[in-house]
Amino acid sequence: MNRLSMFVAALAASTALTGHAQTPATDCKLILPRNPLTAEGLSTPFQLTNLHAGEVCHELDPNQSAFVQAAILDPHSGQISIYAPLVVDKGTKPAVAPIVPVLPPNAVVALWFGFNGDNLKLKASGGRTDAWDDEAPLAENHCVNGHRGSLFSQFSYCNAVEFFEAANTAVAAGKLVIPPLGTGVDGQLCPSVRSFTVVDQDQSDNVPTNYLAFNGQVAQYNAANFAALTGAAKFGNPSDNRLVDLLLYPALKCTPWTAPELSNPGVDVPALPLNELQAHAFQPAPVALVPLNDPMALDNGADSLVKVNAYRRGVDQPLARSHKDADPSAYCSNLRSIHPARLALDRSLLAARPSPFPVMANTLFTFMAQRYVASYALLGCEVLLKMPVNVTLITDAGVVTDATFP
Repeated sequence: MNRLSMFVAALAASTALTGHAQTPATDCKLILPRNPLTAEGLSTPFQLTNLHAGEVCHELDPNQSAFVQAAILDPHSGQISIYAPLVVDKGTKPAVAPIVPVLPPNAVVALWFGFNGDNLKLKASGGRTDAWDDEAPLAENHCVNGHRGSLFSQFSYCNAVEFFEAANTAVAAGKLVIPPLGTGVDGQLCPSVRSFTVVDQDQSDNVPTNYLAFNGQVAQYNAANFAALTGAAKFGNPSDNRLVDLLLYPALKCTPWTAPELSNPGVDVPALPLNELQAHAFQPAPVALVPLNDPMALDNGADSLVKVNAYRRGVDQPLARSHKDADPSAYCSNLRSIHPARLALDRSLLAARPSPFPVMANTLFTFMAQRYVASYALLGCEVLLKMPVNVTLITDAGVVTDATFP
C-alpha cells in the first residue's frame, strides 16, 4: 500500500461521505468531456466509472474520489486563473450545474488530475475502445496518463507542457511575476514543493481541489453552493501540494501563492501549477526532482528514465538526461540529511497544529514524522544508503504520538 493509499484508508475510517456498501475498486476510469480545454468542456462534469469489469467506482467513496484542477493563462496579460472542473459518477448529474468560466482570448488551458485510489485511467468522451493507443482525443488535448500503458497511478495531466511553456514565456517578458517563497517564523526559507524538507516518495502527485458532497451528489465548492446546499460537506484530494499550502504554511507563517478561482468567484486559491512555477523559480539547491525510484514513475516495477521525464514534463521539472540526473541514492541521501533536521527544528510549531489524519498521528509534527519514515521505506533508502531510518516513532494504540531523532 503506497503512502497516499494509507492516507485514504485513514480518511475512509474517519469520514462518512457515502452510503455505498460495495467493496471499493482500487482502479477507476475518468471520462473527459469533449473539448475539455474549453469553457464548455471545463464546465461539463467529468465522469467517474469502473476500469475493470464487475467493479464499481463512486466519486463520494473517499477511497475512489477523483479530482481535477485547471489553470488558465491569459497570454496577453500573463495572468493565471484557476478552475475546479467537477467529477460525478457516470450517468449522474451534479447537485448544482457547474459555473461556466469566461476565458480570455487565446487562453492556454491545462488540467491536472488526482485520485484517492491506486490507478486512474483517463478516457476520452466517445472513445471507441479502452485501448491505450485508440484515444485520439486524448492525444489532441496533450493528455498524458503514463508511458505506453504504464500509468502514473494517481496522477495525470492535459496540456501541461504547453501551459508551462506559455507561463515561463510570460515570466521572461515581465508579464507574470512569481512571488518569492519568503521566510518562515522559524527563520528558514518557506518550503516549496521541491524542498527536501517536505517531499516524500511521490512528490507533486495530486491536486489541492475541493468539492461538496450533498445528498449523494457532488457540486463545485464555492460560497454560493455552500450556502444553498444545507448540510453539504467539503471533501478534497489529500496531496503534497495541499500539505504545503494549507497545513505547513500556516504553521510556519508562510503565505502560498494564490490566483483567482473562476469556479469560486471572489476567492483566490493555491494550485499545483502555481506551486511548481514558484518552486522552479526559487527553490535553492539541492532541488527535489522526481527520481527513478518514485513509485509513480516506475514502469511495471522497473526504472524508466522515459517515464520519469514524462512525469517531470507535467510539473515543469527539468528533464533527466541520464541516470545521474534522477539518481535514487542522491534523492535518499538528501532526504535523510535535510528532512529530519527541519522536523526537529520545527517540532514545537508543528506539534501545536492538528494532524490531517488523527487515526495515524496525533499532531502535524507526528504526522510528518510518520510520513518521512514511510517514505524512507517505500523508496528503499535503507538498502540504497545502507543506513537505517534516522527517526524513531513512538506509538500508542497504533497512533504515532511522538518521534525522536537518534
